[in-house]
Amino acid sequence: MAIHGRTALRIGIVAIGLAALGWNHFHARTAEPSEADEATAITTSTKPAASAKPQTWQLGSVTLTPCELGQPNSGLSTAAWCAPFEVPENRDDPHSRTIKLKLAVIRSSAQVASKDMLVMLAGGPGQAATESWPGVSNALQPLTAHRHVLLLDQRGTGGSNPLTCKDESAGPEGGADALDERPEKEREETQRCLKLLANKADPRYYTTTVAAQDLEDVRKALGVPTFDLVGVSYGTRMAQQYAMRYPQAVRSLVLDGVVPNELVLGEDFAQNLDAALKAQFARCETDEACRKRFNDPYQTLYQLRDALRANPHVVSFRDPQNYQSVQRVLSEASLASVVRMFAYTPLTAALLPLSIDAAAHGDVGPLLGQAKLLSGDLSDTMNGGMQLSVICSEDADLLAPRPQDAHTILGTRMIDTLQNVCSVWPKGARPDDFHQPLKTDKPVLLLSGEFDPVTPPRYGEEVAKNLPNSRHLVLNGQGHNVMNAGCAPQVIKHFIEDQKPGALDVKCLDRLRATPMFIDFNGATP
Repeated sequence: MAIHGRTALRIGIVAIGLAALGWNHFHARTAEPSEADEATAITTSTKPAASAKPQTWQLGSVTLTPCELGQPNSGLSTAAWCAPFEVPENRDDPHSRTIKLKLAVIRSSAQVASKDMLVMLAGGPGQAATESWPGVSNALQPLTAHRHVLLLDQRGTGGSNPLTCKDESAGPEGGADALDERPEKEREETQRCLKLLANKADPRYYTTTVAAQDLEDVRKALGVPTFDLVGVSYGTRMAQQYAMRYPQAVRSLVLDGVVPNELVLGEDFAQNLDAALKAQFARCETDEACRKRFNDPYQTLYQLRDALRANPHVVSFRDPQNYQSVQRVLSEASLASVVRMFAYTPLTAALLPLSIDAAAHGDVGPLLGQAKLLSGDLSDTMNGGMQLSVICSEDADLLAPRPQDAHTILGTRMIDTLQNVCSVWPKGARPDDFHQPLKTDKPVLLLSGEFDPVTPPRYGEEVAKNLPNSRHLVLNGQGHNVMNAGCAPQVIKHFIEDQKPGALDVKCLDRLRATPMFIDFNGATP
């Protein structure tokens, strides 16, 4: 079942996406081991011959076996060690069903690894850590020289009882029926999704707070290592919430694409996107070739938006993967979603003026073809049901109308859709202090992209005010999720190893620049 409102939401929220971050008896909590137990926590259950590879690996009370972590839409995989981890779905009811979480560890190459463990927390909300790992491995792999990396698919994502509502009998998403944007249709589709999930999950228990409890149970089972938390986008909310609840478990935090605890998700997405687009398109004004070729891309975008507002219609274009002809609705709403996806990364943002100009002149292939690639990747790595469980429980009731956003490219549809869908979706409990800022003296490294359209640098500045042992770095010319940019991986490595954010040498980041705007499909002007 393709839920149109949820699809628009998925595209709008992702990486607030790219981080690329089965379920039946109660998992008994293990007693915290002594220091002597910790020292011998990493062992093999058998003693194979020197030439044989171990078949199991014991971390605390968890027995892991070799596994391969696949990547959606790719034949690539990552070698890891995996184990199912059972937790109660409803932690307040000892008789509730149990669910299995997918737990994977990227094993350190060190003979004796550090006692602290790196934990990658995926974005979305709705992405899975095991599926998002390839997207951040270049940045974090150097740290495996001395540390293990924990990848735990958050409940409701990936291999952890995913709250996915797919109806294989449904027609292709984005077809002519997508022109029906009535609120009642969104609610009907949400109800159908809930019926599909009814036998496997209660959506009330798939929130950030409950997921933090899962992570703490995993830590205890692994032998109570301290955690170096690396959160991407929504994963930064998860990191802050975990650090608030279990401060003794945290050694340090890296927050990439920072979501303040105080933020109501969806509240200022329209404003953030508009500001990022203006800043990106302003670069065209200072580039003679870009200015001559496209004049004012911001104005062209809004002229195209106005035309589609008056006349949404079905268009045909070639699928860039198989070159077959496909049809999609081109409307004001679909244009906003596509533009927002393009704005996330420097490369796709550099294509925006060219793609918008082509669409304004009747060639929608460049815009919708790239969007199909992006949205296809997202739909295969994003669990919309879990996303709704998080936002409807933690944010939706705090959303206020923002008529001042009506003129922007995103308009008020994000808030309208959230409030409409969340009127149907079941809601879990939210702690009274959930939206209070994180205050800690733990070492924290905050990373922001100059042109981030969803978690702008001011978010990082806001969070850093309450963190006396922190450093906020804004990377020139970058968008959302910046840990792979330039020398950022080396900066992160030094931070994790030395735990001294104020002493970091970050001069190498000054070499970062925005991707030049594409004048044609051969690239920018030489």
